[in-house]
Amino acid sequence: MYRREYTEITSQDVAVAPVTLGKGTKGMRGTVIRVGAAEGDPHCEIGAELERRLMEIGFVEGASVEIIHEGFIRRDPIAVKLDDMRVALRRRDAEAILVRVAPSNGGSAI
Repeated sequence: MYRREYTEITSQDVAVAPVTLGKGTKGMRGTVIRVGAAEGDPHCEIGAELERRLMEIGFVEGASVEIIHEGFIRRDPIAVKLDDMRVALRRRDAEAILVRVAPSNGGSAI
């Protein structure tokens, strides 16, 4: 009885708080929620130009992302699978992309 209850709990999707793409690690998968600064966020140093460039590349709401590689020096830059293409991005630029992390196969967040 205990084993079945445990399996049911671990197989359920776990709600994960959104994180910025820049804070992610290799293997993280998710969906883009927002590109740009949050309203009223005085600490975000993103300009309208960076937001426009990211959206032109394809970082739009609903796009699926996966970090597939990290650089050797301070894990920068990162390579991201964005829908069906690959994009290299500096971590400081990736901080402007908010992602809803997808649960892994085991039910825990990546």
